[in-house]
Amino acid sequence: MASAPFAVSSSPAASALAARSKVLRGGRSEARTGCRLGITRKNFGRVMMALAVDVSRFEGVPMAPPDPILGVSEAFKADQNDLKLNLGVGAYRTEELQPYVLNVVKKAETLMLEKGENKEYLPIEGLAAFNKATAELLFGADNPVLKQGRVATLQSLSGTGSLRLAAAFIQRYFPEAKVLISSPTWGNHKNIFNDAKVPWSEYRYYDPKTVGLDFEGMIADIQAAPDGSFVLLHGCAHNPTGIDPTLEQWEKIADVIQEKKHMPFFDVAYQGFASGSLDEDASSVRLFVQRGLEVFVAQSYSKNLGLYAERIGAINVVCSTPEVANRVKSQLKRLARPMYSNPPIHGARIVANVVGDPTMFGEWKQEMEEMAGRIKNVRQKLYDSLSAKDDSGKDWSFILRQIGMFSYTGLNKTQSDNMTDKWHIYMTKDGRISLAGLSLAKCEYLADAIIDSFHNVS
Repeated sequence: MASAPFAVSSSPAASALAARSKVLRGGRSEARTGCRLGITRKNFGRVMMALAVDVSRFEGVPMAPPDPILGVSEAFKADQNDLKLNLGVGAYRTEELQPYVLNVVKKAETLMLEKGENKEYLPIEGLAAFNKATAELLFGADNPVLKQGRVATLQSLSGTGSLRLAAAFIQRYFPEAKVLISSPTWGNHKNIFNDAKVPWSEYRYYDPKTVGLDFEGMIADIQAAPDGSFVLLHGCAHNPTGIDPTLEQWEKIADVIQEKKHMPFFDVAYQGFASGSLDEDASSVRLFVQRGLEVFVAQSYSKNLGLYAERIGAINVVCSTPEVANRVKSQLKRLARPMYSNPPIHGARIVANVVGDPTMFGEWKQEMEEMAGRIKNVRQKLYDSLSAKDDSGKDWSFILRQIGMFSYTGLNKTQSDNMTDKWHIYMTKDGRISLAGLSLAKCEYLADAIIDSFHNVS
């Protein structure tokens, strides 16, 4: 029997041969069906064949720049110096600079295991017990807006996801509106509204001369904005500056927003974690609600319960009537469905269990006070060290006037680079440091680095 011209086997080589056979054996028109960068010759036994290498469909995709905050951690990990400090990412650390899981969180998780709860899908709006608990924490359990059913609350993917969901709502139902964002602000705020195609502009907030609040500039910019704008406000512990308005200043801000028919939009990422008091840290939001204003509020439990990786938060919309709240909630659910369908259950159950149990709730408040207290002690020690070591007469008291886990040092980009390059202290390039990543033992070293960078680097 005459042998076949060649045999085809089921080997990988044969599969590659079959995949390219049309291009290789076809005529001129068939040979042009693939776009090729070059020809690679393969020898499969007696068969010599040419494989075309196709141009990637992703050739036009550029490399994205590293995230300005998360990239700090990557650089920190690569540094082998024993003195290195990571003051970039806002995550709480113990005095030994180790991650901290709250004891009350461990208890809540143990309770969940004992109950043997399942992992079925949540509804789009999230866990009902969590939504009730988070709204009561934010507004106060006896607040009339809750009793009247005027708040639309959806569990969402922590603070970022809550902001993003609200941004999508604004884009769909207020397409002509602009969001006003403080200058400076948390680095992801602009990304969120850009991605949702919501236009934004900045209002003055930080005064570099005083390392404090530019209150007059803030009021003037909110006053000058088109009527009906959305004004993004930090409920407490402003990120990155740590500078908050006083209660009297909040009253004036509310006056202007009310006069201009703006929509206040609060980002509350540190309730209870800034001052140690849940009620005190929610006072700005409650002031606006008490005035009868409709309000957006995004919440996060990353900091105050240490649930960074659980992605647990909520978006709340205070409306004029229960009927409006129901319609708003229905549309938020409609937007959430194609985004992520429904939120995760683990973190929501932790929050619901902690807030719903009087004993655990008390333990949580105590742990929050301890965490906030450690940061306050570090803040005081840093100020004391700077004042003692710096003989220039510079006033460092702005550090004590700031609140929360961040301090805006007043260092510029070049000076911040010196902090990293010379002193191995990793921070964002706007001069922000996270005091939550600082220990009392490291305060003097940090003070030396700040003084050197401030005075010796232009």
